[in-house]
Amino acid sequence: MTSTHAFWLAGRQATGETSLDVTSPWDGRLVGKVSVPTADQVEEAVAAAYAVRDEFAATPAHVRAAALDHVSKRLVERTEEIAQLISAENGKPIKWARGEVGRAVSVFRFAAEEARRFNGGEAQRLDTDAGGQGRLALTRRFPKGVVLGIAPFNFPLNLCAHKIAPAIAVGAPIILKPAPATPLSGLILGELLAETDLPAGSWSVLTVPNEQMPALVQDERLPVISFTGSDKVGYAIMDSVPRKHCTLELGGNGAAVVLADFASEKDLDWAATRIATFSNYQGGQSCISVQRVIADSTVHDRLLPKIVAAVEAQVTGDPSDAATDVGPLVSEDAAKRVEAWVDEAVQGGAKLLTGGKRDGATYAPTVLTDVPADATLACEEVFGPVLTVTEVDGETEAFAAVNESKYGLQAGVFTHDVQTAFRAHRALEVGGVIVGDVPSYRADQMPYGGAKQSGVGREGVAFAMDDYTYERVLVLTGLAL
Repeated sequence: MTSTHAFWLAGRQATGETSLDVTSPWDGRLVGKVSVPTADQVEEAVAAAYAVRDEFAATPAHVRAAALDHVSKRLVERTEEIAQLISAENGKPIKWARGEVGRAVSVFRFAAEEARRFNGGEAQRLDTDAGGQGRLALTRRFPKGVVLGIAPFNFPLNLCAHKIAPAIAVGAPIILKPAPATPLSGLILGELLAETDLPAGSWSVLTVPNEQMPALVQDERLPVISFTGSDKVGYAIMDSVPRKHCTLELGGNGAAVVLADFASEKDLDWAATRIATFSNYQGGQSCISVQRVIADSTVHDRLLPKIVAAVEAQVTGDPSDAATDVGPLVSEDAAKRVEAWVDEAVQGGAKLLTGGKRDGATYAPTVLTDVPADATLACEEVFGPVLTVTEVDGETEAFAAVNESKYGLQAGVFTHDVQTAFRAHRALEVGGVIVGDVPSYRADQMPYGGAKQSGVGREGVAFAMDDYTYERVLVLTGLAL
């Protein structure tokens, strides 16, 4: 009989009155049962976080940094166990799951480093005007209050890390809500945090169902919300709490632009391999996966067959097999939605070059051309292993095609020309431009977030720490400067 996993309430394990099943999207087996907190237990967690906020903000930096270092080191020690868990509950191929654990290791290490140098103070002399003679301003950053972190299913460990680690680094209590489909990875972080000396109440990991979230979102004791997920849900949260600080990472439909100067066989082979890999990794369930290829007409006809061949070389199958590149989507319903969008595009005139078949929760890696501009597949985030290829004439038309999207998370530009790279940086309405590679590159310490409907604010440890804090100025008077 499968035991029920406790959640973490104010730093201690607790169980509620009901539980939810966590099943594998690959074969439907029961991966685990997770206890669901009662309304009273949620209230206890919120009250504890609110009560400890001043104490936690005043915790010495070395204490917070030591806790973050501890989690980073313990993740290393438990890498294989956690990777197997991610793969089981999420369906992510084991090689990508191992990579996700490695990224979470870095996130906590970066946060420990930032905690040690954060909030050191910036001095500004004020005697530049006569009225400021003898005065000095000292600016420091302080937590805005308790953070409510809402994490998605697609990176069930690392995106939880991106909520928890910056909060601890600045001394902000956090209540983490992992995705209901993939809560086990978040609960592992609770196990590791429980081994530290952080104050009771400074963190909770609550396996709260989505339908119970509105009350948490509305709670005035939680002034900061960090949400990763769909634009529909994210903006609904922001609209419902206009006086709160919301950081929203809402996805996109990433474009890879291949320009005329990226034309050698070696160049095109590289581009095709990277495009095929990162349109299908995580089953395409990444906000910065390649969904659109925009190819200059001078390279399009040679690039397209290379992309198709590279996509067909992707190994689809059991996520526990180290040879598997593409596993299932998070659920059969998710795969059926992808299937419906592809079918709609084909019925509207799109050409299906490979893929287009569903088997349960698994959808075959798919490439299409001539997708109608008004097709759902062209306008929305597919969040599946589907790629469209469009031919354009020149750089200006290529950049305009990128910007036609309502999303703007990241874009990749395959070019060797540094002037083109700077023009892309200026012209593309996205949060990040990756030159010489796909839009799917993310370093966890860099600023990460989007423009337009891809969100508000930035993740990346130091940048999230800024989001969780505000500046407070101290003016000292009567100084001999």
